[in-house]
Amino acid sequence: MLTVDFSWFSMAEGNTFLDVGCGEGRHSLAAYLKPGVDVVGVDLSLKDLRTAHSRITDMETFDPEGTVTFMQGDATKLPFPDASFDRVICSEVLEHIPNYLSVIEELVRVLKPGGRLCVSVPRAWPEQICWWLSSDYHNTPGGHIRIFNRRYLRREITRYGVQCYHEHGAHALHVPYWWLRCLLWSKGESHPLVSAYHRLLVWDLLKRPALTVWFDKLCNPWLGKSVVMYFNKPSVFTETAAKGRRK
Repeated sequence: MLTVDFSWFSMAEGNTFLDVGCGEGRHSLAAYLKPGVDVVGVDLSLKDLRTAHSRITDMETFDPEGTVTFMQGDATKLPFPDASFDRVICSEVLEHIPNYLSVIEELVRVLKPGGRLCVSVPRAWPEQICWWLSSDYHNTPGGHIRIFNRRYLRREITRYGVQCYHEHGAHALHVPYWWLRCLLWSKGESHPLVSAYHRLLVWDLLKRPALTVWFDKLCNPWLGKSVVMYFNKPSVFTETAAKGRRK
């Protein structure tokens, strides 16, 4: 299940791609299938990284021409030199991290001038309902610690010297699932309603029927659980200019 729409990311052969907070590797492995793209996925969780690495062999069936590497790392202190990557994504990560501004600074730092950045976070109003329905939703270890206003976050990111060129919503069909899950949190995922909706999501992911595709397209702009933003880093970019924008 991809949150980032790669059609807005225009990856080309020879590009280097960084997935910050890659988790089990869904975006990293999708990028690996692009011709001649070299991918690095970074995450703090060794468990998730092991799962991501185990899935590389599944992708090799498609004979990818690039490379993919998974490594442990801190998003607030990325272990890469300045201007290392042509494409950088950070999907559903910032809502988990106390010092999210340090992450944004690092994302821009390692992005090459002329490169592209994608950041996604949960949409504010569906997320607020989740918090209202269940305190456990955001109080569990590793849970969400903040709710972002999309305009505020977009403004914060552009202060680091990048320019937003596109924005969209994603996963509208998933919002009712999480409302159900939060409402019935104490019952767990095995509750019949939650389990039934989960089966619907799996069916949708595998089959992509016209009805649910249409529902997502219609509802993503206002209901999509994720807000996805795309940025350009200017070809002429200096750290001094970026710091000036951050003041």
